[in-house]
Amino acid sequence: MIFLEYLLIALMVFAALLAVIFEEELISIICLSIFSFALTALYLLYKAPDVALTEAVIGSGLNTAIFMAAISQVRSGRKNHVSREDE
Repeated sequence: MIFLEYLLIALMVFAALLAVIFEEELISIICLSIFSFALTALYLLYKAPDVALTEAVIGSGLNTAIFMAAISQVRSGRKNHVSREDE
């Protein structure tokens, strides 16, 4: 049980470091999603299923969707800005 706890914490630290290190936004979002999944498993390990469910829905699902939508909007804005400068 303690080994699994340390393994999940190490996975969380590793995912957080990767999210900061990578310059590509999509890979960073995936790393943050992995972080959130590990945190969900840790909450389940601590026998807090309601908190784990909330973390899974909000941390893994909603935050990932919001970040991806924001990056999509920023990238499309850059394309429009570049195409206006070309005119």
